[in-house]
Amino acid sequence: MFRQGDVLIVPVAEASVPAYAQDAPGLQRDSRGRMVLALGEVTGHAHALSAPGRLVRTSGQTLLHLPEGGRLVHEEHAAIALPQGWYRIVRQREYTPGAVRIVAD
Repeated sequence: MFRQGDVLIVPVAEASVPAYAQDAPGLQRDSRGRMVLALGEVTGHAHALSAPGRLVRTSGQTLLHLPEGGRLVHEEHAAIALPQGWYRIVRQREYTPGAVRIVAD
């Protein structure tokens, strides 16, 4: 398991990835060619990978496939080397009275 700020990256077995998983539209690559896992709403900083791979969405989950591994970078955190494989991407949430929301940085 890996964590970078408000993003948790959990390894998953390839066998657990449904055959119907489809590429997540709008989540593939930004104008710089990076896969952005989370974009800072306030700062504009991004948790991003410049590696071969793809993001897929299935059953409300976002999954990341890195066939060659990759390096997750963010302007305010140390880079994380991710081995090849499949990962589930989880955004940290916070509770406020009456609501649960994704953490905004």
